[in-house]
Amino acid sequence: MPLSLQSPPCATLSASIQKGRWKTLAAGFSVTPLPAVNFSLRRSIPRILASASSSSSPSSSSLEAGENNELNAVSAFSEIVPDTVVFDDFERFPPTAATVSSALLLGICGLPDTIFRNAVDMALADSSCAGLETTESRLSCFFNKAIVNVGGDLVKLVPGRVSTEVDARLAYDTNGIIRKVHDLLRLYNEIDVPHERLLFKIPATWQGIEAARLLESEGIQTHITFVYSFAQAAAAAQAGASVIQIFVGRLRDWARNHSGDNEIESAIKSGEDPGLALVKRSYNYIHKYGYKSKLMAAAVRNKQDLFSLLGVDYVIAPLKVLQSLKDSPAIPEDEKYSFVRKLTPETATHYHFTNKELVKWDQLSLASSMGPASV
Repeated sequence: MPLSLQSPPCATLSASIQKGRWKTLAAGFSVTPLPAVNFSLRRSIPRILASASSSSSPSSSSLEAGENNELNAVSAFSEIVPDTVVFDDFERFPPTAATVSSALLLGICGLPDTIFRNAVDMALADSSCAGLETTESRLSCFFNKAIVNVGGDLVKLVPGRVSTEVDARLAYDTNGIIRKVHDLLRLYNEIDVPHERLLFKIPATWQGIEAARLLESEGIQTHITFVYSFAQAAAAAQAGASVIQIFVGRLRDWARNHSGDNEIESAIKSGEDPGLALVKRSYNYIHKYGYKSKLMAAAVRNKQDLFSLLGVDYVIAPLKVLQSLKDSPAIPEDEKYSFVRKLTPETATHYHFTNKELVKWDQLSLASSMGPASV
């Protein structure tokens, strides 16, 4: 007998996600989650938020290849990952990887027909969750099952890794983050998703970075997000995070309306954009000192941002920027024009860092536990 689920269960899950909206504080920044994704249904495919690919080689990108345009030219230096796509854009800009999050689940629940709706409905029909004693434990079980089921579907659609958001209400709970990742990983194991296809997205609080360090020591790949300062980026690299994500445009927006932050003021004083400057310093730090982390630049607002970041491991670019690149022909080689790689491991070796910038993670962690005055 076929199983038929009505919309109220998904509505209940949706309400529980909204009720659990969170705030975290990372390195002096008040960070709130992005609003729910504005999904647009086209041929039953919702928008997908892209993330880091499993390949470090730009040539593995599934973006347009073989065309003499700017998109193909910049793809030779960095892996360019589409930010959000709908089905009509899937063929033009296929995502190399994806992120599954509470916002994505909300969008799925808000649509009558998507390829991911069955993944959510099957989670809500799980008898092991329905039999739990408390409402909170049942909702948590349903949510975990749903986010993993959708993540499992995404693994089949993209060639790279799928990053799974860890509940940001755990941002200041190292053990809580680790327990959550283990729970999610166990569910992924049940649906036969290989570990190497997964990342776990964790906020860049001190506790989050420490959780990443411990998880990486177990061979579990982590994706540190909400990085807005060099201290966070350096600490995440020292912790061995697989991917470190910096929001270039958001940092620029902050700098326009705030003052008093020494790192931002220093960048502005030297004539640099604070977001681009942070990516540059973080990249050079990672490569100069041999850390394994891959650096991801997100919230890229225009082509100039992207050109300034050529050489960084991953660039998450919005569709309007990708379309502009695709529509702009690269000047033929016989005119001796070429795009210039801005970031290289070779130039990183000559980048100078102060002794203060080279403080180790264990010292930063100790200073943090003693209070702001000690940092």
